[in-house]
Amino acid sequence: MSETQHFDTIVIGGGPGGLAVAFGLAEQQQVAVVESDLWGGTCPNRGCDPKKMLYGVVESRVQDRRYAQHGLTGAAEIDWPALMAFKHSYTDGVPSGTEKGLAGSGVTTIHGAAAFLDPHTIRVGDAEYTAEFIIIATGAHALKPDIPGGDLLGTSTDFLDLPLLPPTMAFIGGGYVAVELANIAANAGAQVHLIQHNHRLLRDFPETYTQRLAKIMAARGIIFHWNTTVEKVTETADGVALQLSDGQSLAVARAFSAIGRPANTDLNLAAVGLTAVKGGIAVNDHLQTIQPNIYAVGDVIAKNQPKLTPVASYEGRYVVGQILGQDTAAIQYPVVPHIVFASPELGQVGVRLGTTAQAPDRYTVEEQDLSGWYTYQRIQDKTARVTTITDKNTHRLVGAVVLAVDAEELLNYLTVLIQEQKPASALQQWIPVYPSVASDLSYLYH
Repeated sequence: MSETQHFDTIVIGGGPGGLAVAFGLAEQQQVAVVESDLWGGTCPNRGCDPKKMLYGVVESRVQDRRYAQHGLTGAAEIDWPALMAFKHSYTDGVPSGTEKGLAGSGVTTIHGAAAFLDPHTIRVGDAEYTAEFIIIATGAHALKPDIPGGDLLGTSTDFLDLPLLPPTMAFIGGGYVAVELANIAANAGAQVHLIQHNHRLLRDFPETYTQRLAKIMAARGIIFHWNTTVEKVTETADGVALQLSDGQSLAVARAFSAIGRPANTDLNLAAVGLTAVKGGIAVNDHLQTIQPNIYAVGDVIAKNQPKLTPVASYEGRYVVGQILGQDTAAIQYPVVPHIVFASPELGQVGVRLGTTAQAPDRYTVEEQDLSGWYTYQRIQDKTARVTTITDKNTHRLVGAVVLAVDAEELLNYLTVLIQEQKPASALQQWIPVYPSVASDLSYLYH
């Protein structure tokens, strides 16, 4: 075994959270990053970034249909191999670019799977490394059901690298991944089935909105199998057959599991007295584990905050301040918007509708049809809606739910109003570009 190498900080995981730590410490410390898979992590390689590249193209096709009879004739067709080439034009350069960026900042890169030996020592392959601080930023992975033939199912990783668009597909699950990928596949021209164990999509969102979204998706041709599970998967000449709990057998070219993303905790945690709990690794309000020198950031944490890329990066920057002694306060998260890219998009931020139902004397809840706003008339979004939640005492916006084409733009504006604790009257002191979603905001409080 080679001589043990020492660093000030070792980061386990080269995704957004770990990279935020590494780049933040690089100028003042000797830092190493260990990555067992692709440099850059899930999001830019096989997650949110490539997904949105596909989504952007297929959404253009959906928009063509909205403009039918309004000056646009004909409909664009999806060239799936060309779409995949477009995706690869971005993703192929991510791992090498990330590793070069780290090296250019003086960070040592180590490729392999890390395992703890003690609170200050890890092993990667045959080499051992020590550090004063160790950061766990290993993220999460796609889960497959433990059923006969479960290994025949693909995951989001497989879907995002399909060389050809299968004519028929099934997605198992009703969360973000299942809804988004089913939407892309259906709008690209495939026949799509979505299998959900209950009668509810996207459990983090209000059911009134998820029901609306399900109806829109069904109108586009997605076939829902509610209150149904997959009991067995078998290989066929043309793909796979799914044996469903309702007695049916569903034959499709490809089937994908989207039933959850458990945290990556295979790190020999017992060597440092840590155990994984439901959701990942437990941390305190300074993102420390029970070993004070071992922190965790990103999707590997068991937490209430959304497991999103910008949240992981935010946590990484926070840990930098903790290690360098620049900030000793407990972590305080800003309001975090989150969205499902589903043609239209469904997003929410701040106080939830479920909370308002428990405190009706505190909040004013108003739902509005946005189809009359200039923006949504212009793009022919006839199902656009927003629900705003206002604090009755301060008259400040504290929460919102948006279902609309390009909902991300409206949601970001509402997030700023909530984060800055601005009353509705603040909109009167703002002159945005006109006409735009920003200029339409005044309709919220007319």
